[in-house]
Amino acid sequence: MFARYDMGSEAVDELASCPGFAKRFEVLRQTVPGFKDLAVACKRLIEREGCQIVIALGMPGPAPIDKTCAHEASQGIMLAQLLTSTPILEVFVHEDEAEDPQTLVAVCRDRARKHARNAYWMLYEPEQLAERAGKGIRQGFADAGPLAP
Repeated sequence: MFARYDMGSEAVDELASCPGFAKRFEVLRQTVPGFKDLAVACKRLIEREGCQIVIALGMPGPAPIDKTCAHEASQGIMLAQLLTSTPILEVFVHEDEAEDPQTLVAVCRDRARKHARNAYWMLYEPEQLAERAGKGIRQGFADAGPLAP
């Protein structure tokens, strides 16, 4: 609810475009008040609903306390992954990543969609990730590209 953009809808829309969407998987969506609540929500989705992968979307604010809270939330998400042996893709977009609101919207949209696609590939087409290894692919902004050997 704290986020200023609905990245969840972007992720769901992207997943709906994946091959075999209706037959291969079901999307369960849970909204929490803020990103500090994500770790428990993710853990519950895994343990109570049997989710094989979770995408945790959040939007930390620009203040120093927001950065600290985002770090703590990230640690909680990592702990939930370790406790459940299940991938949780943390997708945070910090409000100060872009000054222009339209650029920030583009970052939210791109990052949510690309991580949703990554989650799909992790489950059903891991070779897609292997093909992209070492290419400097980014979510949210332009790709950095690979380093020359």
